[in-house]
Amino acid sequence: MFVGICRMDLLIAEGHSLKEKRHVIKSIVQRLQKRFNVSVAEVGHLDMLRRAEIGIAIVSNEAIYLEKKISEAITFVEWDGRVDAIKIEKEIFSL
Repeated sequence: MFVGICRMDLLIAEGHSLKEKRHVIKSIVQRLQKRFNVSVAEVGHLDMLRRAEIGIAIVSNEAIYLEKKISEAITFVEWDGRVDAIKIEKEIFSL
């Protein structure tokens, strides 16, 4: 069994209030969950206006599949014009 995780540190262009920030992040999280069938949550920078950190996790029996899905999810977030990725960390573990 393999577990893939990704942490993305994001800069939010429309971060004028926490309400706007949460709207943007919630939209991205829901779209990632629906499109890629992955677990996603906001995991950091919760009270900062223009920053957010999201975590993505997925489990599979093939490491290549995990690499592909995580890369697709990262590309999906990077193409969203409302955020800029500052830092991306990803790892695949074998259990």
